[in-house]
Amino acid sequence: MITSKRLTGVIAAVITTVLAVQLYAADIAAKVKNDSQDYFTTFRGKVVDSETGQPLVFATVALQQSNIATVTNIDGEFVIKIPNEEKGKGLEFSYIGYTNKTVPFSEMRENGYRNNISLVPARIALQEVTIRPISPAEIIEKAISSFHENYTNLPNLMTGFYRETIKKNRNYVAIGEAVVEIFKAPYHSDLRLDAIRIYKGRKGSDVTRMDTVLFKLQGGPVTSLQMDLVKYPESILTREAMEFYDYKLVNIIMIDDNPHYVVEFEQKPEYEIPLFLGKFYIQTSNFAVREVEFSLNLTNMEEAKNLFIRKKPLGMDVTPEVASYRVSYRENDGKYYFAYSRAEVKFIVDWKRRLFNSTYTTMSEIAITDRTAEEVIKFAGKERVRYTDVFSDKVDSFSDPEFWGDYNVIEPDQSIEAAIRRLSRRLRFSDLEEK
Repeated sequence: MITSKRLTGVIAAVITTVLAVQLYAADIAAKVKNDSQDYFTTFRGKVVDSETGQPLVFATVALQQSNIATVTNIDGEFVIKIPNEEKGKGLEFSYIGYTNKTVPFSEMRENGYRNNISLVPARIALQEVTIRPISPAEIIEKAISSFHENYTNLPNLMTGFYRETIKKNRNYVAIGEAVVEIFKAPYHSDLRLDAIRIYKGRKGSDVTRMDTVLFKLQGGPVTSLQMDLVKYPESILTREAMEFYDYKLVNIIMIDDNPHYVVEFEQKPEYEIPLFLGKFYIQTSNFAVREVEFSLNLTNMEEAKNLFIRKKPLGMDVTPEVASYRVSYRENDGKYYFAYSRAEVKFIVDWKRRLFNSTYTTMSEIAITDRTAEEVIKFAGKERVRYTDVFSDKVDSFSDPEFWGDYNVIEPDQSIEAAIRRLSRRLRFSDLEEK
């Protein structure tokens, strides 16, 4: 049986895996690449609610009958590049609680044009769904028992797009992006771990706006990959961890045209160590975990601070205000695969003898844009990104606007796009001054 002392260590490991931050006082992918863009067609658009017109954030956009996919950004916008030989198919759009929609390419405008995609809320009558006489805790236990049936036991080679950002108050002060290649180990092997390497990346930062604070996100894409709670379930999705949580069945909604249980969880009040709270989305027919939204319980603030902060200078107080996470999976041929993860943490930074404080928000996300189970080979040790690595130290600065070429990426929202332009200009000016 897992003890509260051991769980404290597990939670600390998971949190620092999800996001490890260093603070210092400051003086101031891929096997699927083609060589030519002529082989691809680019489609852009926005996914919205058909009734309200509101953007649908993190909706899945996927090429039919393939592993090519991306997600919408916080404005509901997407960009996806499709091999020309696949243009006889169409794009499938899906979102939690909405009916899937497939749009043939013949009905979409290409390249610079934006396509507006409306998804209809999927209202299901409970009498039309076979509800099993089962408690919410039993749903979680059955989900854990079904890992071996629902998730692949074969290694996969994945292509992904990773982005991390740091904001001071409302301004972006650092942005890093990369196409990455991922060796995804079998879900049923504890001895084989995932590995990731950077294929192509870029960064930009504005240290002068950081107001004597320099944030570094340790681990980069490694931390995002290890949010796969089915592969790394210790903190939430094990029978041992279940004793620390209360569960409640709150709804049944549609995902990919299949009904899913929505099970809320939160830590039991008798435990003081910071645990998690959130929602599981679990398919009713096979108990596959399709998505998890969760956040750290920050009630015990002093313990929470110790989980996040690696180093900080004297005279500085750093308080986490929000720590939220998200992970989702995509089904293919009856098996489920890691598809997307996101971590967002907001800190309040106070200095002694200063009248005003600053708010820093860190975000990291990774979207799987392609996958294959053929000719999968593990990466050499020297190629891998390590948990101790700082991503921004491993990539070069922004330069070419056509940097990504044929790779699929997450469409930047308008504020990130403006920040990239600003950071690129600063880098160009710095180069000129040096010359």
